[in-house]
Amino acid sequence: MVTLADLKTPKGNTWCPRCGNFGILMAFKKALVQLDLRRDQVVLVSGIGCHGKMVNYVNVNGFHGIHGRVLPLASGIKLTNPNLTVVGFAGDADQYDEGWGHFTHAIRRNIDMNLIVHNNMVLGLTTGQATSTSQKDFETKSTPFGVIPPMLNPVAHALVSNGTFVARGFSGDMLHLTELMVEAIKHRGFALLDVFQPCVTFNYLNTYDWF
Repeated sequence: MVTLADLKTPKGNTWCPRCGNFGILMAFKKALVQLDLRRDQVVLVSGIGCHGKMVNYVNVNGFHGIHGRVLPLASGIKLTNPNLTVVGFAGDADQYDEGWGHFTHAIRRNIDMNLIVHNNMVLGLTTGQATSTSQKDFETKSTPFGVIPPMLNPVAHALVSNGTFVARGFSGDMLHLTELMVEAIKHRGFALLDVFQPCVTFNYLNTYDWF
């Protein structure tokens, strides 16, 4: 039986203290334990951003890809070996900006894989620029006078595109997030789990208290 200790890696964690990524990481590990999945049968794919280090912190197979290309990589792995449990991790900018075209077609193709999006509504790794999910009027380094367009709603897009599993969680609610991850992995088809998470360093609007 897989335990949390089995999933630990020797890599030192470099996320900021209180980063919302910690909640996502622990919820995912707990989901794997609950499902008792063999480590050699699980593959993680990540893109560019703070979320990308997920592949370093979970002791399963992993592939750290390039910006916006989580879904093509995950699709290729799943189609090559359908017996694998394939989970893609992406950031909001990684998936909903650079990777938007892949996102909408992944929903349409409905390949049996999972996409977990770390949605902190800001570019954290590059020190605080706006993304397509940033709130209107949010002042950042790239939008000093505030974000002008309305924020993108990827969950609504997935629903109207006939997504077969669409869910949203919060990194601060460990129990609920773990349950959502378990159900997403069990789902036969493309599963989107959009996770709200605070960026405690660069997003002064969407804090733990705000959520």
